[in-house]
Amino acid sequence: MTFSRPNLILLAGLGSGAMMLGALGFQHIGEMPPCKLCIWQRYPHVVAILLAMIGLMVPGRLLPLLGALAALTTAAIGVYHTGVERKLWAGPSSCTSSDISGLSAQNLLDQIMAAPIVRCDEAPWELFTLSMASWNAIASIALTLIWLAAAKNRV
Repeated sequence: MTFSRPNLILLAGLGSGAMMLGALGFQHIGEMPPCKLCIWQRYPHVVAILLAMIGLMVPGRLLPLLGALAALTTAAIGVYHTGVERKLWAGPSSCTSSDISGLSAQNLLDQIMAAPIVRCDEAPWELFTLSMASWNAIASIALTLIWLAAAKNRV
């Protein structure tokens, strides 16, 4: 069974839309404010939604390829964020904790007072040991494949 180019673009755009609705639901209904990396993961989804709306009206392979790039970008940020959450590498200094050994009490207090409210290196929610960042990466890889199928399909 093959899907037409418009149907694939619609599916990919709706997928990014669902990801955004889920993120906003966790934020506003679940009262889980996003960290800096969570926000970064949202931007490519918004771009993908806009590309889907335009791609439904404009023929060619360019827009689906750009949609694939947007989905792949948010997947990459999700993988990076997952690594930060699992302490595989350091995240941005503005949203992760750092080593406190050797700090004076005043320096430690200054670091605590300057720390953001939402940290990037702590997963606030997990399903089957995977965080929201991990699920975003997995779903976004699937969306990348849908966008690539749309770029390949000329009908």
